[in-house]
Amino acid sequence: MDTTQLLKGVLDLAVLAVLRDEDGYGYDILRRLRAAGLHEVGDASVYGTLRRLFSAGFLNTYVVPSDEGPHRKYYNLNAAGRTELQRNGKIWQGFATTMDDLLRERGAA
Repeated sequence: MDTTQLLKGVLDLAVLAVLRDEDGYGYDILRRLRAAGLHEVGDASVYGTLRRLFSAGFLNTYVVPSDEGPHRKYYNLNAAGRTELQRNGKIWQGFATTMDDLLRERGAA
């Protein structure tokens, strides 16, 4: 199965989940996603997702000066983002449960 196709469908949810407990800047978010097991996630995909989630009103941003290199733009979940994370998390849980049930019934899991 091509996990990159699955990842495209859940990257928004994964980014929101990564930001649930701790703010982060682009590369930090990418690093956390990969550390969680999403090794196939690409840099451009994460940065595009951050821009899209910010434009949709789910994230806030702020800039932190850096002594080493350019300033970093941090992202954090706002109230709308937390609601979206909860809503989409429930949808994902239902979908994952359905798939687990289907695979178990067919002896594939």
